[in-house]
Amino acid sequence: MTDKPFLYVVVCAAGVAADVSKLITAAQERDREVGVIATPTAMNGFFDAAAVETQTGRPIRSAWRRPGDPRPFPAPDAVVVAPATFNTVNKWAAGIADTLAVGTLCEAAGLGVPIAVLPCVADALAAHPAYRDAVARLRGMGVRFADPYPGEGERDGERREFGWERALDLLGDG
Repeated sequence: MTDKPFLYVVVCAAGVAADVSKLITAAQERDREVGVIATPTAMNGFFDAAAVETQTGRPIRSAWRRPGDPRPFPAPDAVVVAPATFNTVNKWAAGIADTLAVGTLCEAAGLGVPIAVLPCVADALAAHPAYRDAVARLRGMGVRFADPYPGEGERDGERREFGWERALDLLGDG
């Protein structure tokens, strides 16, 4: 058992998820323990699960536990969703808790746990009315969103690095 604040990191299936270790490192440097919950699709090679388990010292959660199984993580003091995909944001806002990741987000929001989100959504999908409505609904619930690519878009044809630490800044860990 630890006295450090416990952070849930919810990882969705987007290419930048391969670098989620950067978020975990930043959280650990800010004196947080970390547990990772991944969407089932994210578990299919979007990040190095073995390396993340080594880094956190905990198993990655992706499936519901059975009745009577112990809770593998303590209750969260905060949650970061990064990268957050179009699908996860829309299901979460609609209360469709069909995966452990989305069910955890629905529960954490209902408990008033601070939640920070770094979306990884293509511009065409971000323009969809359902997504805009979902973000507005989640913001109305107190969920904090940040642009992981602040500033002026692409430079010299290359997209800048995903701003993992911005999520921790949203939580006041700056």
